[in-house]
Amino acid sequence: MFDPMRRRATVLIADDEEGYRGLFAQLLTGQGYNVLSAKDGEEALEVIASNAIDLVLLDVMMPRKTGFATCLALKADPKTRLIPVVLVTGLNSADDRVHGAMCGADDFLGKPVNRQELLARVNSLVRMKGFTDELENAEIVLGSLALSIEAKDPYTEGHCERLSTYAVALAKRLKLSEEWCVALRRGGTVHDIGKIGVPESILIKPGPLTEEEWKIMKQHPAIGERICAPLKSFGLVLPIIRHHHERLDGSGYPDGLKGDEIPLAARILQTVDIFDAVTTSRPYHQARSAREALVLLREEAKRGWRDGALVDEFEAVLDPSRIPFH
Repeated sequence: MFDPMRRRATVLIADDEEGYRGLFAQLLTGQGYNVLSAKDGEEALEVIASNAIDLVLLDVMMPRKTGFATCLALKADPKTRLIPVVLVTGLNSADDRVHGAMCGADDFLGKPVNRQELLARVNSLVRMKGFTDELENAEIVLGSLALSIEAKDPYTEGHCERLSTYAVALAKRLKLSEEWCVALRRGGTVHDIGKIGVPESILIKPGPLTEEEWKIMKQHPAIGERICAPLKSFGLVLPIIRHHHERLDGSGYPDGLKGDEIPLAARILQTVDIFDAVTTSRPYHQARSAREALVLLREEAKRGWRDGALVDEFEAVLDPSRIPFH
């Protein structure tokens, strides 16, 4: 049966034996795949760097760079870590398979290769890659939408990028997992995406908002959560979006959460969000220094609004050479 996703897929075959490269290429092109080849691991990495690859069939025992080393390099690079890698090898010991798994391999095939098994494994992994690409594309669309909202207000240029940088730096300072660092990077980008539901006249109003305008503005965290909710990969991001305007004493919005009810990641984002807002010029105030912003955050912590411990940790990660403390 015709499979449009599979026909678009490109498979890289990396093997130092020409016979295997030819055999695999014949099988896969016959099934509608685009096929590229490499003689060793170094060449494979060069091919991947300049082509959109959907799956790699990687021999283990190759000159210059082994399949294990090549797989490890691919999985260590954020640009290539989601490409499925199948290690094709005559090494069948448990230790070799454990080594391959530790290098990040997604599957294994033993030599000599069973043709039907090869096609079944390739087809399955390429389908999974297609689903991953769809999720990535959806995230890109959300990010672009968030940046388009930012672009409406010249005073907030670069705000999302700075928030992502600050939030991830603070998360690393707190030794949070890579998973949470990714969530905070995404949260920094899309935290205000719900402002798409707020009239532009309110978003860029130079003076104080009326009570009715504030009611509308306070809806944006919940709107943003609803926009991003269909993305399963955003599970950790949703609480960041919804709760980055809460206060520890319960006077924040939209849910009036108190203390530890507010997720740590949301408290991290609100800390860096306030810092960035204070240190950049807005229609209603001139930019203050980093030192003044930290003083303000500590004052809000004394009022019971912010997490004072996070403010201290954030000061420790600030680079005085980039953010003058005057």
